[in-house]
Amino acid sequence: MPIIQVYMMEGRSDEQKTKLIEALTSATVEQVGAPRESVRVLISEMPKTHWGIGGKTAKELGR
Repeated sequence: MPIIQVYMMEGRSDEQKTKLIEALTSATVEQVGAPRESVRVLISEMPKTHWGIGGKTAKELGR
């Protein structure tokens, strides 16, 4: 059972996350031959204050 874990900053829509899950699932099925129903995609969204870039938070950088 392939498990794909994605970490990303908060702020994306449910529609965007749904499309990402579909794309990652399809790519996994195509590339490794895993049955579609066995693919798991876990999305962890981080607050921008918990995401550091070059010593500053993403929120401080306006990302």
